[in-house]
Amino acid sequence: MAIITNIEHELLISLYIATTIIIFSIALDRVLRFIINRKIEKSERDQKGNKTKYQFIKNSLTALIYIVGISLAIYNIPQLRAVSVSLLAGAGVMAVAIGFASQHALSNIISGVFIVIFKPFKIGDRIKVGADDPGIVEDITLRHTVIRTFENKRIVIPNSIISEERIENSQLVDDKVCKFIEFGISYDSNVDLAKLIMEEEALKHPYCIDNRTIEEKEQGKKQVEVKLISFGDSSVNLRAWVWTENPGNAFDLGCDLNESIKKRFDKEDIEIPFPYRTIVYKDKK
Repeated sequence: MAIITNIEHELLISLYIATTIIIFSIALDRVLRFIINRKIEKSERDQKGNKTKYQFIKNSLTALIYIVGISLAIYNIPQLRAVSVSLLAGAGVMAVAIGFASQHALSNIISGVFIVIFKPFKIGDRIKVGADDPGIVEDITLRHTVIRTFENKRIVIPNSIISEERIENSQLVDDKVCKFIEFGISYDSNVDLAKLIMEEEALKHPYCIDNRTIEEKEQGKKQVEVKLISFGDSSVNLRAWVWTENPGNAFDLGCDLNESIKKRFDKEDIEIPFPYRTIVYKDKK
Protein backbone atom coordinates (compact mmCIF):
# COMPACT_ATOMS: atom_id res chain seq x y z
CA MET A 1 0.00 0.00 0.00
CA ALA A 2 2.92 2.33 0.74
CA ILE A 3 4.30 1.79 -2.78
CA ILE A 4 0.92 2.68 -4.33
CA THR A 5 0.73 5.77 -2.16
CA ASN A 6 4.20 6.89 -3.27
CA ILE A 7 3.25 6.39 -6.92
CA GLU A 8 0.07 8.37 -6.46
CA HIS A 9 2.04 11.06 -4.64
CA GLU A 10 4.57 11.30 -7.46
CA LEU A 11 1.75 11.45 -10.00
CA LEU A 12 0.06 14.29 -8.12
CA ILE A 13 3.34 16.20 -7.98
CA SER A 14 3.85 15.61 -11.72
CA LEU A 15 0.32 16.80 -12.48
CA TYR A 16 0.87 19.85 -10.28
CA ILE A 17 4.12 20.69 -12.07
CA ALA A 18 2.53 20.12 -15.49
CA THR A 19 -0.44 22.35 -14.58
CA THR A 20 1.94 25.03 -13.29
CA ILE A 21 3.89 24.90 -16.56
CA ILE A 22 0.72 25.26 -18.64
CA ILE A 23 -0.52 28.17 -16.50
CA PHE A 24 2.89 29.84 -16.67
CA SER A 25 2.94 29.39 -20.46
CA ILE A 26 -0.49 31.00 -20.80
CA ALA A 27 0.53 33.89 -18.53
CA LEU A 28 3.82 34.39 -20.38
CA ASP A 29 1.98 34.41 -23.71
CA ARG A 30 -0.50 37.02 -22.43
CA VAL A 31 2.30 39.27 -21.15
CA LEU A 32 4.32 39.04 -24.36
CA ARG A 33 1.26 39.66 -26.53
CA PHE A 34 0.40 42.72 -24.41
CA ILE A 35 3.93 44.11 -24.81
CA ILE A 36 3.99 43.45 -28.56
CA ASN A 37 0.51 44.97 -29.01
CA ARG A 38 1.81 48.13 -27.33
CA LYS A 39 4.73 48.08 -29.77
CA ILE A 40 2.31 47.73 -32.69
CA GLU A 41 0.25 50.69 -31.46
CA LYS A 42 3.39 52.81 -31.04
CA SER A 43 4.60 51.77 -34.50
CA GLU A 44 1.28 52.83 -36.06
CA ARG A 45 1.42 56.19 -34.26
CA ASP A 46 4.98 56.76 -35.44
CA GLN A 47 4.02 55.50 -38.95
CA LYS A 48 7.02 53.18 -39.08
CA GLY A 49 5.07 50.41 -40.79
CA ASN A 50 6.41 47.61 -38.53
CA LYS A 51 3.02 46.13 -37.69
CA THR A 52 3.63 43.09 -39.93
CA LYS A 53 6.95 42.30 -38.24
CA TYR A 54 5.57 42.61 -34.72
CA GLN A 55 2.44 40.62 -35.58
CA PHE A 56 4.53 37.79 -37.02
CA ILE A 57 6.85 37.81 -34.00
CA LYS A 58 3.82 37.69 -31.69
CA ASN A 59 2.36 34.67 -33.51
CA SER A 60 5.75 32.95 -33.59
CA LEU A 61 6.35 33.45 -29.86
CA THR A 62 2.85 32.20 -29.04
CA ALA A 63 3.44 28.99 -31.01
CA LEU A 64 6.89 28.50 -29.46
CA ILE A 65 5.67 29.10 -25.90
CA TYR A 66 2.82 26.60 -26.20
CA ILE A 67 4.94 23.96 -27.93
CA VAL A 68 7.64 24.18 -25.25
CA GLY A 69 5.09 24.41 -22.42
CA ILE A 70 3.04 21.40 -23.54
CA SER A 71 6.21 19.38 -24.21
CA LEU A 72 7.56 20.12 -20.72
CA ALA A 73 4.18 19.34 -19.17
CA ILE A 74 4.03 15.93 -20.88
CA TYR A 75 7.66 15.22 -20.01
CA ASN A 76 6.97 15.80 -16.30
CA ILE A 77 4.25 13.13 -16.23
CA PRO A 78 6.03 9.75 -16.37
CA GLN A 79 2.92 7.85 -17.49
CA LEU A 80 2.34 10.15 -20.49
CA ARG A 81 6.04 10.14 -21.28
CA ALA A 82 6.07 6.35 -21.44
CA VAL A 83 2.91 6.20 -23.55
CA SER A 84 4.19 8.77 -26.01
CA VAL A 85 7.54 6.99 -26.39
CA SER A 86 5.86 3.61 -26.98
CA LEU A 87 3.43 5.08 -29.49
CA LEU A 88 6.18 6.78 -31.46
CA ALA A 89 8.37 3.68 -31.36
CA GLY A 90 5.65 1.37 -32.60
CA ALA A 91 3.90 3.55 -35.16
CA GLY A 92 6.09 3.65 -38.24
CA VAL A 93 3.23 4.71 -40.52
CA MET A 94 2.35 7.53 -38.15
CA ALA A 95 5.96 8.68 -38.14
CA VAL A 96 5.91 8.90 -41.93
CA ALA A 97 2.64 10.86 -41.85
CA ILE A 98 4.04 13.22 -39.23
CA GLY A 99 7.12 13.65 -41.39
CA PHE A 100 5.06 14.69 -44.38
CA ALA A 101 2.91 16.97 -42.24
CA SER A 102 5.95 18.61 -40.68
CA GLN A 103 7.42 19.11 -44.14
CA HIS A 104 4.40 21.17 -45.18
CA ALA A 105 4.37 22.96 -41.83
CA LEU A 106 8.06 23.82 -42.17
CA SER A 107 7.47 25.05 -45.71
CA ASN A 108 4.72 27.38 -44.47
CA ILE A 109 6.92 28.68 -41.66
CA ILE A 110 9.86 29.38 -43.97
CA SER A 111 7.56 31.07 -46.50
CA GLY A 112 6.09 33.19 -43.70
CA VAL A 113 9.59 34.26 -42.63
CA PHE A 114 10.41 35.20 -46.24
CA ILE A 115 7.20 37.24 -46.49
CA VAL A 116 8.16 39.20 -43.37
CA ILE A 117 11.76 39.71 -44.54
CA PHE A 118 11.23 40.59 -48.21
CA LYS A 119 7.82 42.29 -47.67
CA PRO A 120 5.93 41.61 -50.92
CA PHE A 121 2.97 42.73 -48.82
CA LYS A 122 2.28 43.74 -45.24
CA ILE A 123 -0.68 43.90 -42.90
CA GLY A 124 -3.11 46.54 -44.13
CA ASP A 125 -2.11 46.27 -47.81
CA ARG A 126 -4.74 45.81 -50.51
CA ILE A 127 -3.66 42.81 -52.58
CA LYS A 128 -4.99 40.38 -55.15
CA VAL A 129 -3.66 36.81 -55.10
CA GLY A 130 -3.89 34.94 -58.42
CA ALA A 131 -7.46 34.93 -59.71
CA ASP A 132 -8.99 35.58 -56.28
CA ASP A 133 -10.89 38.76 -55.47
CA PRO A 134 -8.81 41.60 -53.97
CA GLY A 135 -8.81 42.16 -50.23
CA ILE A 136 -6.96 43.62 -47.25
CA VAL A 137 -4.18 41.64 -45.52
CA GLU A 138 -5.47 41.14 -41.99
CA ASP A 139 -2.90 38.81 -40.41
CA ILE A 140 0.27 36.83 -41.20
CA THR A 141 0.82 33.78 -38.97
CA LEU A 142 3.42 31.02 -38.98
CA ARG A 143 1.17 28.86 -41.14
CA HIS A 144 -1.05 31.13 -43.22
CA THR A 145 -2.03 34.61 -44.33
CA VAL A 146 -5.55 35.95 -43.68
CA ILE A 147 -7.10 38.27 -46.29
CA ARG A 148 -10.34 40.15 -45.63
CA THR A 149 -12.39 40.67 -48.79
CA PHE A 150 -14.58 43.71 -49.38
CA GLU A 151 -17.60 41.52 -48.63
CA ASN A 152 -16.09 41.04 -45.13
CA LYS A 153 -15.20 37.42 -45.84
CA ARG A 154 -11.87 35.91 -44.78
CA ILE A 155 -9.61 34.03 -47.20
CA VAL A 156 -7.02 31.85 -45.44
CA ILE A 157 -4.08 30.98 -47.71
CA PRO A 158 -1.10 28.85 -46.57
CA ASN A 159 2.14 30.82 -46.75
CA SER A 160 3.81 28.27 -49.02
CA ILE A 161 0.98 28.67 -51.58
CA ILE A 162 0.77 32.46 -51.47
CA SER A 163 4.55 32.67 -51.96
CA GLU A 164 4.21 30.88 -55.31
CA GLU A 165 1.24 32.92 -56.57
CA ARG A 166 1.22 36.12 -58.59
CA ILE A 167 0.47 38.93 -56.13
CA GLU A 168 -0.93 42.30 -57.19
CA ASN A 169 -0.17 44.83 -54.44
CA SER A 170 -1.79 48.26 -54.82
CA GLN A 171 0.26 49.74 -51.98
CA LEU A 172 3.71 48.19 -52.30
CA VAL A 173 5.59 51.43 -53.04
CA ASP A 174 2.98 54.17 -53.49
CA ASP A 175 -0.68 54.36 -52.46
CA LYS A 176 -1.62 56.61 -55.38
CA VAL A 177 -3.64 55.02 -58.19
CA CYS A 178 -4.11 56.05 -61.80
CA LYS A 179 -7.73 55.18 -62.53
CA PHE A 180 -8.72 54.47 -66.13
CA ILE A 181 -12.11 55.94 -67.09
CA GLU A 182 -13.17 54.46 -70.42
CA PHE A 183 -16.16 55.22 -72.64
CA GLY A 184 -17.13 54.19 -76.12
CA ILE A 185 -19.03 56.72 -78.24
CA SER A 186 -20.66 56.35 -81.65
CA TYR A 187 -18.81 57.29 -84.83
CA ASP A 188 -21.31 60.13 -85.41
CA SER A 189 -20.61 61.76 -82.04
CA ASN A 190 -18.31 64.72 -81.47
CA VAL A 191 -15.02 63.28 -80.23
CA ASP A 192 -13.57 66.61 -79.05
CA LEU A 193 -16.68 67.41 -77.02
CA ALA A 194 -16.72 63.95 -75.47
CA LYS A 195 -13.07 64.29 -74.45
CA LEU A 196 -13.75 67.72 -72.95
CA ILE A 197 -16.70 66.40 -70.93
CA MET A 198 -14.64 63.53 -69.53
CA GLU A 199 -11.84 65.91 -68.55
CA GLU A 200 -14.19 68.43 -66.92
CA GLU A 201 -16.09 65.80 -64.92
CA ALA A 202 -12.84 64.25 -63.70
CA LEU A 203 -11.38 67.59 -62.61
CA LYS A 204 -14.56 68.41 -60.68
CA HIS A 205 -14.37 65.24 -58.59
CA PRO A 206 -12.98 65.81 -55.05
CA TYR A 207 -10.84 62.66 -55.20
CA CYS A 208 -8.99 63.76 -58.34
CA ILE A 209 -5.39 64.83 -57.54
CA ASP A 210 -2.62 66.47 -59.54
CA ASN A 211 0.21 63.96 -59.95
CA ARG A 212 2.23 65.96 -62.46
CA THR A 213 5.86 66.83 -61.85
CA ILE A 214 7.12 70.41 -62.09
CA GLU A 215 8.65 69.62 -65.48
CA GLU A 216 5.38 68.16 -66.78
CA LYS A 217 3.50 71.29 -65.66
CA GLU A 218 6.03 73.52 -67.40
CA GLN A 219 5.65 71.44 -70.55
CA GLY A 220 1.89 72.02 -70.46
CA LYS A 221 0.82 68.45 -69.72
CA LYS A 222 -2.80 68.29 -68.59
CA GLN A 223 -3.76 67.10 -65.13
CA VAL A 224 -6.29 64.70 -66.70
CA GLU A 225 -5.30 63.24 -70.05
CA VAL A 226 -8.10 62.00 -72.33
CA LYS A 227 -7.13 60.15 -75.50
CA LEU A 228 -8.73 58.14 -78.25
CA ILE A 229 -7.24 54.69 -77.72
CA SER A 230 -8.95 52.48 -80.33
CA PHE A 231 -11.73 52.00 -82.88
CA GLY A 232 -14.30 49.32 -82.15
CA ASP A 233 -16.88 47.68 -84.40
CA SER A 234 -19.47 50.31 -83.48
CA SER A 235 -17.66 52.72 -81.17
CA VAL A 236 -14.78 55.15 -80.83
CA ASN A 237 -13.10 54.27 -77.53
CA LEU A 238 -11.86 57.04 -75.23
CA ARG A 239 -9.81 56.77 -72.04
CA ALA A 240 -9.12 59.29 -69.27
CA TRP A 241 -6.18 58.94 -66.88
CA VAL A 242 -7.30 60.19 -63.44
CA TRP A 243 -5.04 60.07 -60.37
CA THR A 244 -6.33 59.47 -56.82
CA GLU A 245 -4.76 59.13 -53.38
CA ASN A 246 -5.50 55.44 -52.76
CA PRO A 247 -7.34 52.37 -54.15
CA GLY A 248 -10.48 53.06 -52.10
CA ASN A 249 -10.82 56.56 -53.52
CA ALA A 250 -10.12 55.21 -57.00
CA PHE A 251 -13.08 52.83 -56.79
CA ASP A 252 -15.47 55.57 -55.61
CA LEU A 253 -14.16 58.01 -58.21
CA GLY A 254 -14.66 55.47 -61.00
CA CYS A 255 -18.28 54.83 -60.01
CA ASP A 256 -19.05 58.54 -59.67
CA LEU A 257 -17.48 59.47 -63.00
CA ASN A 258 -19.28 56.68 -64.83
CA GLU A 259 -22.54 58.21 -63.67
CA SER A 260 -21.71 61.91 -64.14
CA ILE A 261 -20.13 61.46 -67.58
CA LYS A 262 -23.08 59.35 -68.76
CA LYS A 263 -25.48 62.13 -67.70
CA ARG A 264 -23.38 64.78 -69.46
CA PHE A 265 -23.26 62.66 -72.61
CA ASP A 266 -27.05 62.39 -72.56
CA LYS A 267 -27.42 66.17 -72.28
CA GLU A 268 -24.94 66.83 -75.11
CA ASP A 269 -26.44 64.16 -77.43
CA ILE A 270 -23.29 62.05 -77.39
CA GLU A 271 -24.39 58.51 -78.06
CA ILE A 272 -22.96 55.49 -76.28
CA PRO A 273 -23.59 52.71 -78.81
CA PHE A 274 -25.07 49.37 -77.86
CA PRO A 275 -25.67 46.28 -79.98
CA TYR A 276 -28.88 46.03 -82.00
CA ARG A 277 -30.62 42.77 -82.80
CA THR A 278 -32.95 42.21 -85.68
CA ILE A 279 -35.35 39.34 -85.21
CA VAL A 280 -36.98 37.86 -88.32
CA TYR A 281 -40.12 35.82 -87.90
CA LYS A 282 -40.80 33.28 -90.61
CA ASP A 283 -44.37 32.54 -91.55
CA LYS A 284 -44.70 28.78 -91.55
CA LYS A 285 -47.51 27.48 -93.71
